[in-house]
Amino acid sequence: MPTLLDQKELHDLEAQCIQECPPPCTAACPLHVDVRGLSAAVGQGDFDTGLQILKKSLPFPGIVGRICDQPCRPVCRRDEAIAIAALERACADYGQMPPESTLKAAPRKQRIAIVGGGLSGLTAAFDLARKRYTVVLFEARGSLGGSLGSLPEDRLPQAVIDAETAVLARMGVEVRLNAGVSVTAGLGSHSLWQLQREFQAVYLAVGAQSAARFSFGSNHHGRITVDPVTYATDQAGIFAGGHMLGQIGPEAYVAAMSDGRRAALSIERYIQRVSLTAARANEGPYESCLNIPDGESIATPVTLAADEANGYTPEEAGREAGRCLQCECLECVQVCEYLKRFGSYPKKYARQVYNNLTIVMGTRSANKLINSCSLCGLCAEVCPTNLDMGAVCKQARQVMVAQGHMPPSAHDFALRDMQFSNSNRFTLARHQPGAQTSDYLFFPGCQLSASAPEHVEQVYAYLRDKLDNVGLLLRCCGAPADWAGRSDLFQESLSALSGQIAALGNPHLILACSSCYQIFKQNLPHVDIISLWELYDRYGLPEGAVQGGGRVVAIHDPCTTRYEKPMQDSVRRLVERLGYQIEELPLSREKTTCCSYGGVMWLANPDLAQAVIEQRIAANDADYLTYCAMCRDFFSAHGKRSLHLLDLLFESDAEGRALRRGPGYSQRHENRARLKQRLLKQVWDENMAEKEQYENIHLIISEDVRQRLEDRLILVEDLQQVIEYAERTGRKFRQPKTGRILAHHRPTRVTYWVEYEPSGEAFVIHNAYSHRMEIGEDVKS
Repeated sequence: MPTLLDQKELHDLEAQCIQECPPPCTAACPLHVDVRGLSAAVGQGDFDTGLQILKKSLPFPGIVGRICDQPCRPVCRRDEAIAIAALERACADYGQMPPESTLKAAPRKQRIAIVGGGLSGLTAAFDLARKRYTVVLFEARGSLGGSLGSLPEDRLPQAVIDAETAVLARMGVEVRLNAGVSVTAGLGSHSLWQLQREFQAVYLAVGAQSAARFSFGSNHHGRITVDPVTYATDQAGIFAGGHMLGQIGPEAYVAAMSDGRRAALSIERYIQRVSLTAARANEGPYESCLNIPDGESIATPVTLAADEANGYTPEEAGREAGRCLQCECLECVQVCEYLKRFGSYPKKYARQVYNNLTIVMGTRSANKLINSCSLCGLCAEVCPTNLDMGAVCKQARQVMVAQGHMPPSAHDFALRDMQFSNSNRFTLARHQPGAQTSDYLFFPGCQLSASAPEHVEQVYAYLRDKLDNVGLLLRCCGAPADWAGRSDLFQESLSALSGQIAALGNPHLILACSSCYQIFKQNLPHVDIISLWELYDRYGLPEGAVQGGGRVVAIHDPCTTRYEKPMQDSVRRLVERLGYQIEELPLSREKTTCCSYGGVMWLANPDLAQAVIEQRIAANDADYLTYCAMCRDFFSAHGKRSLHLLDLLFESDAEGRALRRGPGYSQRHENRARLKQRLLKQVWDENMAEKEQYENIHLIISEDVRQRLEDRLILVEDLQQVIEYAERTGRKFRQPKTGRILAHHRPTRVTYWVEYEPSGEAFVIHNAYSHRMEIGEDVKS
């Protein structure tokens, strides 16, 4: 029995999806500024939101926007990196923050001393005050800002420093200017050890020139050491920043702020008596796990401010922000209509699937998500980490079936179609006439037999002409059961297949259908298989194959050939040998897309299937050429001129063949049954067994009603069974107003209602519909 995803498997799946990884610029920024979000806001002229985004990561945007050393720019994927600092300044200049709340929570009782009024100390004070600790900041100079005060006034005016740091006083930070701190107190200074006794924690955030007096950074006897991760010293309650370790250069302003932030976190943990080292990954700069393509090749130079001293105007900032590529992954969503349709991405989808499978009571809201996937594997092909939503959905379907929670409407029609193909109406296993064994066995598959049964006959004749002892096997490979999560039915099908092949001498299997090819390859590896197209490539074109005269066709590779390069190459050589020119679709070969037949998407989510088909057929104006019967029929049903490769090999009028619509559902059954009947008669000189009683019911169906039946997935044989049952048992009633007969019958899991009237020896069908419910009683006429 299939097992539920456990929490570890779920977390592993979620970790595979990199969509939520920050872009490289944010990861490289020691403070992890959301550059992508900021650029998007500024690009729309929304400086208020830009400022709010900025202040989530750093407390002094007006200062940083003028001096930021921009460690994010070297990893920017744009051809010329975005001017991030200039955009930060624009947000500080033009953005407005919402009014501060007048409600103030009571401060915590713990007191923390910050030594140094530079960016590192200011950031630590801001973060700790925001968490309501009582903070006292000691600055040896007469103003805050540390080394910032030495910058030119036209670069960073003192007024900006004063205005930005004024927030600390509003947060309750006590600032003591002209209050130096040293190891031993001197004139006008405080002793470090005195602070250690007076405060629960002390952060030394002095600049590089002042660090020497504290004797930090060495393991020599008598000197204090600092942990480079937590910034804790070997003196209890004393912490020191990167300048003390020589880790920060003189103008690494953002790194200095990051030090203050990391030290503040360590101080909080120290006070709360929890681990200082736990969960410290990705603090400071790191390499993002987001895998994205390089920036656009078209050169887009950085926007220059007309007035450099005053920075960008709002319009200039908007132009520069518009250069941002808005880096994200979504590689799979961009190429898959299914993933796009549900409005999210695999990490969130995996969680929805997990919740759907583990819910005990309530609505299983992810049923449609799970059943709509075509299981084609394109997402895994384009995903940098090979995350396969198809594999997730397939396992989920198996679990839902095992739990008894699979809605019948999702796959029943496809399973009934498979049941028909594996019934006596279609199945056939024979050696070539006159042979006692089979060296080869042609397995055309059920859908080619349903779509173009004449081609099956022509191919079998070709094979008997080219090869010795070619047997024939007609049935379904079991793919619909596999796609539907019906492991029981699938294993039954595989067992029957394996037994029939063994009974025929385990010959080489020649496969026309790529879905069948994958079923055999993945589930019956002991069976020797070969693609029909590789065989044609080897033995040559059939006699009478008409040359294309240079006509252009666009090749659509079925999704089940994604990694079958020899098969794809054989098809292309055949098409060129027939005199056609080939145009490759933007998504082809290993990146080809599904036609919506795979995974039974077309049945579980018809609206999505239609969007998938329309997107695919819009990729090229040329006639499509494919080697899957369902791909061809689905495309042609939506008005796309489409050809099957066998049309080129056997049809004299391929041009006209491209316009042919595929047969309806009832006709597909009829085509299979008649194919078996013809082959038995013409090749083996045998007759079919007697028909079922209901097959003798003759129906008259108008085109309008026939289309209605197609839309409702009601087959002619369903109508025949209802009428045969009603006429035989008398369980029917006549409608007084119309005089028509209404009857119902439940031959499978579906109840069918038919409105009809006799017409000679036949019956005219006026309407029919179906539903899944039990009928408690019958009304007789």
